[in-house]
Parts: sequence; structure tokens; C-alpha cells
Amino acid sequence: MAEENSTKMPGHSLSPAGDAPKVDDATVRIVYTDVPEGEDPEAFDLRSLAAVLGSEQAAKEAVIYHYKEAASGFAANLTSKQAEELSKQPGVLQVVPSRTLQLHEPDTVQAMGVM
Repeated sequence: MAEENSTKMPGHSLSPAGDAPKVDDATVRIVYTDVPEGEDPEAFDLRSLAAVLGSEQAAKEAVIYHYKEAASGFAANLTSKQAEELSKQPGVLQVVPSRTLQLHEPDTVQAMGVM
């Protein structure tokens, strides 16, 4: 019987056959935060994310957008495991997958005579 390699790379797992690594693809997630009063929101976001990703540079590279007006938080590329770890950080209220919703199908809008 072949010996199984127990060393895994971060973000990788063994396939069911156990022979090839499968990448845990990062997806865009929206992270809602409760920034302590008087603290810079972007600095807080980066510090929270750096605690999970291991460095401020990695956090800067993962962040896509900082929300400042209607909500406090940011969008970042994260794996499922990173999202779970981040959700446990102080000041992180919620981590959710980013979704794009379409209110009307183009055919419906045309049928209504709007276009």
C-alpha cells in the first residue's frame, strides 16, 4: 500500500483518489465590520484580514474594495477556510459570498415595452 503524503499546501486538499491536489478556489466575499470608534476603517479592515492571511501585504492584495458609505467593510478574495477564520475575528460582523442579482430578465423588460 502506498504511503499517503500528509503535507498539504494552504488552500489545497487531496482529491477523492488521493493523488492530485485540488485548489480551494478563492471567491469574492463581502465582509461587514464594526469598526471601533476613532479608528481608520481601512486600517481596521487590513489588520483584521492580515490576522488571517498572515501579512498586511497579503491582505492588501486580497482586498477588492472598501465600503465606507452605506456599510462598513470590504470585499476580498477568500477561500472558504479563510472566510470562516475571518468571521471569528473581533469586529467582524458577517462574511458572505458576493452575489450579483438581476432584477429583470432582458426579455421581460422588452415585453413590457420599457425598452
